[in-house]
Amino acid sequence: MNLFRNLLFWIALALVGALVAQVLVQDPGEVLVRFRGHDYRSTVVGAALLLVLAVFALWLLWTVLALPFRGWRGFRNRQARLRLTDGLGALQLGHWARAEKQLELASERDEAAGVARVAAAQAADARGDAAAAQRHLDALAERAPLASAIARAERAIAGGDPSTALAILDAPAAQPLPPRGLILRADALAALGRAHEAYGMLGALRQQQAMPAARLDALQARWAAASLAEAPDANALADRWDALPKPLQSDPAVVGAYAARASGMRWDVAAARNIEQALATQWDEALVDRYGALPIASPEARRTQLETWLAAHPESPATLRALARLQPWPIAESSLHRAVAQGGGAAAWEALAEGYTAAGDAESARLSYANALRAVRGEPTLALPGRGLRDRIADEAAIEVRDAHGVPRLRE
Repeated sequence: MNLFRNLLFWIALALVGALVAQVLVQDPGEVLVRFRGHDYRSTVVGAALLLVLAVFALWLLWTVLALPFRGWRGFRNRQARLRLTDGLGALQLGHWARAEKQLELASERDEAAGVARVAAAQAADARGDAAAAQRHLDALAERAPLASAIARAERAIAGGDPSTALAILDAPAAQPLPPRGLILRADALAALGRAHEAYGMLGALRQQQAMPAARLDALQARWAAASLAEAPDANALADRWDALPKPLQSDPAVVGAYAARASGMRWDVAAARNIEQALATQWDEALVDRYGALPIASPEARRTQLETWLAAHPESPATLRALARLQPWPIAESSLHRAVAQGGGAAAWEALAEGYTAAGDAESARLSYANALRAVRGEPTLALPGRGLRDRIADEAAIEVRDAHGVPRLRE
């Protein structure tokens, strides 16, 4: 298609040229120029050629006269590029002082000012000179206000001052924010306890492809959980929960944050219901712990639910601990020993110690508290009075863990 258009153009140009030549052959025309009492006559073609030659001569003269200036400008540009390259290389290798000097010199050229000044500020920060870093960024504020704002906001967040970073990024000089600015603003909002606003920026971050999709998904779950934990009242909590996509409503961290906030508002039944729904999709020990700690009005229903989960996950120490809270002590003691055997660690030992204390067995309670400390430190635990090898073997052999294909699996 392009070849056809080019061919048509040259054919049309040839036809126009032939037509003009035919006209000029019939009447070549005459051009008269009178200057200072002299007459200069020529045909139209000759006058046109003279005009073209005159324009070419003027262009050639200008090119020759401008050659030294262009050479000097090219030399300065090459010097700036060399300084920028050398400065960035020194920054990469950790030669902070040389990097800062070279980058400051490179920043004299407007084309390299933004990159060079920001890198010089990084070199100054690396050698511990905050005043020099601030001077570089202040010098950049007029020439590249957006780059200066991003760098200053990044320094503020790194220094633990998200409020200053947010003020810098919300200033008119920083608008519109580039992808890096959007990330920094969302981080500042989350650090200030405004995770709901950070969560609202996820659409812009995805549209700008500010970071990989996997990292954005992780941030979405984290900010969603923080947003629920920060809900100021019951209406805000309900609205934020309902606005979450379905996959997030099954995420253990998000469900745990909702359950904790709902429980704090005396919404224990709603918290338990959402935990049950989440565990039906994805098993998580932390959610079972949260469920066991909820003061739900109907312990019978909760005990039935825990027994159902225990049948499906007999190796779950969290389920055994939660169930032990609802059992009388002799039965609870057996459940907690099974929890210890299944890797319940310090939490199971502490629950045992509390049970022994309530039952009046001071020696077993003391040893259980000591074992909780030993479990935290990774040390071997002490045997309890009346708990011999046979009892420990019974705890270990109480269940058999199988994989999805029904094959027995070794516990870690």
